[in-house]
Amino acid sequence: MSSDFPDAASLAARIPHDFTLGVATSSWQIEGSSETRGRSIWDEFAETPGRVLDGATADPACDHLAHIPEDLDLIHDLGVNAYRFSFSWPRLLHNGVGSPSAKGLDTYDRLVDGILGRGLTPFATLYHWDLPQALQERGGWLNPDSHQWFAEYAALVADHFGDRIDTVATLNEPWVSAFLGYAAGVHAPGVTNPAQSLEVFYRLMVASGYGIQALRSAGITNPGLVLNLTTVIAEDEDVTPQAHLIDGLHNRMFLDLLAGRGVPEDVQEHTQSITDWSFVTDEGLALAAEKIDWLGINYYTPIRVASVSADAGKIVGQSASVYPGVSGVSFVPHEPRTAMGWEIHAPSLTSTLVTTAERLPGVPLYITENGAAFDDVVSSEGIHDANRVAYYRDHLHAAFDAVDHGVDLRGYFAWSLFDNLEWAEGWTKRFGIVRVDADSQTRTPKDSARFLRDVFRSRG
Repeated sequence: MSSDFPDAASLAARIPHDFTLGVATSSWQIEGSSETRGRSIWDEFAETPGRVLDGATADPACDHLAHIPEDLDLIHDLGVNAYRFSFSWPRLLHNGVGSPSAKGLDTYDRLVDGILGRGLTPFATLYHWDLPQALQERGGWLNPDSHQWFAEYAALVADHFGDRIDTVATLNEPWVSAFLGYAAGVHAPGVTNPAQSLEVFYRLMVASGYGIQALRSAGITNPGLVLNLTTVIAEDEDVTPQAHLIDGLHNRMFLDLLAGRGVPEDVQEHTQSITDWSFVTDEGLALAAEKIDWLGINYYTPIRVASVSADAGKIVGQSASVYPGVSGVSFVPHEPRTAMGWEIHAPSLTSTLVTTAERLPGVPLYITENGAAFDDVVSSEGIHDANRVAYYRDHLHAAFDAVDHGVDLRGYFAWSLFDNLEWAEGWTKRFGIVRVDADSQTRTPKDSARFLRDVFRSRG
């Protein structure tokens, strides 16, 4: 087939046989219709003045629930074979526990049936950060019963949707929930308590293990977990020990728990003045190491640190405040950078995949999110986001480079289908391959959507 993008065919030729190709979204960022669900911690956070950059709240977002058929047609037109979405816990269980909402179940019945009806495979996520506010008021993830709440929620989803969905992730990016939410306080629930952030990290991983068990007990055959892993780069020898600690807090801590190695000793040593880790139990460690059938990796950028003080401007999510025990480092992303301040460095995706496969051998990997925010220019001729096209081209090649290195990579999901609520950045940062106007709700595919469509449709 002809293409406006000459790189598409050569890139498509590298796609392995039976490879999953998809796009990804999350519930709070796109759904709207918050009046038909319970409140989440992100509603509470967004409605607090000053928390979200432009004051955006959950309504209308992308008004997705009013546009399900149209949006699924857009996805199908891209030539993908899968769609990754998340269930909203407070939409299914308004208070987090108890009897499910019939309207919430019907909403996701329509979504899942629409996905399947278009020949796509649903990849579902149970928790993409929107904890029911009612549970937060009972202590949230710091409550010792939080794993039980999550297991009951997982069982509900599996019992109702398990006849149509095989692949379910328990958590999306628990690092973000723990450290942006409880250490730096820039995400919901907006807490700045490093000790609590380390406990939340642990309790989330334990809850994931309980969730995996609940999913399997209810017949889900392919449960997994999604982590935001990356490569940490030390710019000079003086900062190497702190870079290793950042790697421990961002990557090794999660992979070591999954592999049954426990919390890394060096991380415990460097955080002993913050917490005594007394909340860790042998039972909890065993649950956190519950076998997963696949691991999703969300990759956007490397973490580059130096010992020399530098002002790199705003880098969303990168500062010493999100890493308990880290000090004396500067975060120094190289150019080019995205609108988030994140360095564009595709080789770090390859190294992240290779290192993850070494640290967690035998577990198939998926890239469950990858993409970039840029300040798009909208014109009557279209949205020519050449920078985003280049980002996807280079990172897809980097993913297939990892396959060439022997990594068992099974799929790739572009983030994101839509411009959406970029959490604390609101509408000011746009990751979508499809532009969404927050006022008119008009969907406009960008050049990046056309590029990915050409790549995906050209595969063998």
